[in-house]
Amino acid sequence: MNWQTYIKQFSQYLKLERSLSQNSIDAYVRDVEKLAQFIELSGIRKSPLKISSNELQRFIEYISELGMSAYSQARILSGIKAFYKFLSYEDLVDNNPALLLEGPKLGRKLPDTLEYQEIVNLLEAIDLSSPEGTRNRTMLEVLYSSGLRVSELVELRLSNVYFDIGFLRVVGKGNKERLVPIGRDAMKFLKIYVEQVRVHLPKQKGFENHAFLNRSGKKLSRVMIFLVIKNLAAKIGLKKIISPHTFRHSFATHLIEGGADLRAVQEMLGHESITTTEIYTHLDRDYLRQVVQEFHPRSKK
Repeated sequence: MNWQTYIKQFSQYLKLERSLSQNSIDAYVRDVEKLAQFIELSGIRKSPLKISSNELQRFIEYISELGMSAYSQARILSGIKAFYKFLSYEDLVDNNPALLLEGPKLGRKLPDTLEYQEIVNLLEAIDLSSPEGTRNRTMLEVLYSSGLRVSELVELRLSNVYFDIGFLRVVGKGNKERLVPIGRDAMKFLKIYVEQVRVHLPKQKGFENHAFLNRSGKKLSRVMIFLVIKNLAAKIGLKKIISPHTFRHSFATHLIEGGADLRAVQEMLGHESITTTEIYTHLDRDYLRQVVQEFHPRSKK
């Protein structure tokens, strides 16, 4: 039997024998489906009955690399443990590979992930009465809407903004390009910035095509974007230590927690491989747009 068969049996067990609410059942099922997606993308052609503890550990490490908060990782880990406890209870596995499963030991502290309301508070604290305010609001909307790295935002070219289809062409690490859907609100602010602010700015030679410019018409520095975010955090009294990368982590976390699958998030973040096997699954751009529209908080109608 395949993964979906066992997941369906797990769902029935949670409902009939554990008497859990439908919301709790759906959360458990989403956790196991994320594991199934990871196994498929990793090229591990195994049923859930054959998965080893090492493979489960690699999955936990991967969701950590996506930037998920410690709370979210713990919740997914709980779902995986419940799934394998069920398989053991039904005598479908001799040894429970999740029994001693632990969360990843992070070598460095990841930036805090922001709650959606904290994102909203930061965005709404920006004064839109000035050209710089409109630019800053647009930058942060784009960061959160598309999960860009700060270097990708700084180097974003206006010619790579496709307003007609709602996508950005992004040049990432290793000079590799990818198409990323941009959310509804971010696209709205980007149009306003381009048509009402950027058009009036001087353009220095060599920076005519950069999307985001400073007052003198040159591209913004990474430090400038860090300072904008730091000042906004201080303005609203946010105690978390945040950076542009916090918006990238929040983008991935909010999509995954909302139900988006790992393949779509992997591609939008520009992670070339879900494992060291250099597997890379290209997805239809209509599907990526659908994922953002369905699961991103600032794209829902």
